Amino acid sequence: MKVKLHYAWVILFITFLSLLAVQGVRLSFGAFVEPWEKDFSMDRGTVSLISTLSFIVYGLSQPIIGKLVDKFGARLILSASTFLVAISILLTAFVHHPWQLFILYGIFVSIGVGGASNVAATVVVTNWFNEKRGLALGIVEAGFGAGQMLLVPGSLLLIQWIDWKWTVVILGSFLMIIVFPIVLLFLRNHPNEKGMLPIGGNNKEESTIEQQGTNTNFSIWEVFRKRQFWFLILPFGICGFTTTGLMDTHLIPFAQLCGVPTSVTSAAVSILAGFNIVGILISGVLADRWSSRKMLFFLYITRALSLIILLYNYNPTLLIIFAILFGLVDFATVAPTQLLATQYFKQYSVGFIIGWLFLSHQIGSALGAYVPGLLYSNIGNYNLSFYFSIIILVGAAIFNLLLPEPNKIKKDLEAESQSISYN
Repeated sequence: MKVKLHYAWVILFITFLSLLAVQGVRLSFGAFVEPWEKDFSMDRGTVSLISTLSFIVYGLSQPIIGKLVDKFGARLILSASTFLVAISILLTAFVHHPWQLFILYGIFVSIGVGGASNVAATVVVTNWFNEKRGLALGIVEAGFGAGQMLLVPGSLLLIQWIDWKWTVVILGSFLMIIVFPIVLLFLRNHPNEKGMLPIGGNNKEESTIEQQGTNTNFSIWEVFRKRQFWFLILPFGICGFTTTGLMDTHLIPFAQLCGVPTSVTSAAVSILAGFNIVGILISGVLADRWSSRKMLFFLYITRALSLIILLYNYNPTLLIIFAILFGLVDFATVAPTQLLATQYFKQYSVGFIIGWLFLSHQIGSALGAYVPGLLYSNIGNYNLSFYFSIIILVGAAIFNLLLPEPNKIKKDLEAESQSISYN
């Protein structure tokens, strides 16, 4: 007897592919640092400023993207964003001055990357999965790891074999010719567009959550007054500082500073990305079964410990060991953070809340890209940046441990409701 594949899994694959391609291009920034320094006579701090501008634009776009996804649907936003990144990254091959890079990469690529991000992906998963949602969020987030594993070392090697200009032409063509048509033609915003129910069906509780999760008539100040909001936002900003900011921008230049061969650096990035995928999938499965706040405490502490390795890393072996350990906890924080956000803020717009969450992440990423670059330009190494990152990661772990359990909040609300009804 044939078992028919639910279209939700097709949706999940398309979303995964979109994030793999678009975010993989963004995560390849570190591979272009040295070529841009040479071609445009820029120092490390100025090149880092391009990444910083990119993260700021990306971050500021997130609440807006959340509103647009709620209004127009994830299909339109994801497909348009993929096309914008394709055109913009391709056009960087024709720039002659640094200010053109700031505009094309720092602004236009970043707007597109902000659209093809976790905000739209989380809404898609929420619509299509009433069961196995943690696993689905983990698989979507694995798109980042897959993009990192394939496109970052691929870009690094292509730059070495040909040059950076042909590399961006190849990346832009891949997005435009392959990824964009797939997203536009096959992605659907909601199961009812296919005459289907989401995985897990429409039970009463999920139907209520769905109605509440698209509510746009609420005061943002009401959200700002909640402890849960800040105890999720601040650690996620630190997450951005230490991952897409510090590591994705500066790990490759750091390895080159240490004299690590390009082949070993590429292998380390691939290993990091591979273990990143493993960590993401494990965290997605555990998020459905274990306390997300306790998981986040463990992940941030482990990330802090992994950075200690870089303080002694002047040989390829330690770089590989770091790649394994850091990879396991790199993007693994996203699924439990997203799940907690959807549990704490069921009565608000899901896209809007997730947008604010990733605004925090991108502000952290912007600082994590620029500050280490500025410090390197002044003191000639990354040690101070690594020490600072270790300290703030311990702080992030403590913030998450202080969060309440979502089921406790639910029980307290039910008890309060019963008390009001009784009175």
